[in-house]
Amino acid sequence: MAEQDASHGGSVRLEDVAVRFRTRKKDVTALRDVSLDVAEGEFVAIVGPSGCGKSTLLKLVAGLLKPSSGTVRLRGEPVTGPRHDIGYVFQRAALLEWRSARRNILLQAEMRRMPADRARERTAELIAMTGLTGFEDAYPHELSGGMQQRVALCRALLHEPPVLLMDEPFGALDALTREQLNVELNRIWRETRTTVLLVTHSIAEAAYLANRIIVMTDRPGTIAEVIDVGLPDERDYATTMARPEFADATGRIRDLLGAASAAD
Repeated sequence: MAEQDASHGGSVRLEDVAVRFRTRKKDVTALRDVSLDVAEGEFVAIVGPSGCGKSTLLKLVAGLLKPSSGTVRLRGEPVTGPRHDIGYVFQRAALLEWRSARRNILLQAEMRRMPADRARERTAELIAMTGLTGFEDAYPHELSGGMQQRVALCRALLHEPPVLLMDEPFGALDALTREQLNVELNRIWRETRTTVLLVTHSIAEAAYLANRIIVMTDRPGTIAEVIDVGLPDERDYATTMARPEFADATGRIRDLLGAASAAD
């Protein structure tokens, strides 16, 4: 079992977690012996081969899936069902085509029955923070893929969740847009200090964004190693990628995963 230093406790904790599924032909172990502590305000990236249980891990934290064994805690409380104190961003923005950008963001407020005045105020703050000013009334088909993901991020952050889960949110975007959103996400994280768990297949993205990187093994997924990136929180893209800490982190991930098993 790969276990982390207990000094990183506070926001998310998994202890000896395993997840097993039964299919028609056999039992499948998706995760095995996973122990993980994420501190309040920390940015943690999770990388590993396809099918190793990265998305399953996020679903455990969100309460969308129950572990077969072990415990999951969110801010000290056992996770026993779907949690309302998280934000979740998926690979696809999943916006409603008949609603404007603003109204797609406000959908979160309607579902959570947030006070209308505060929801509108918070929406305006997020639109400004994510560079969507001027596109508030645009419909999804009028927005680029990157802008659609900005709307999805605003929607996830509307209720000011203490924990943000992100499952390959930029995986479908072109390289330049992905780089721009990485920079934006770093800035938003520094401003909000929301705890973030990011699943990504991009080694560079993980090293650029995270304080720590969880490297997982092939299925059954467990933690192979935890890498402390050692970079300052504020990160200029070009400068960061030229730093030795960035090279050390990305090199170590490639050593653990193998060049053929992880896309960059």
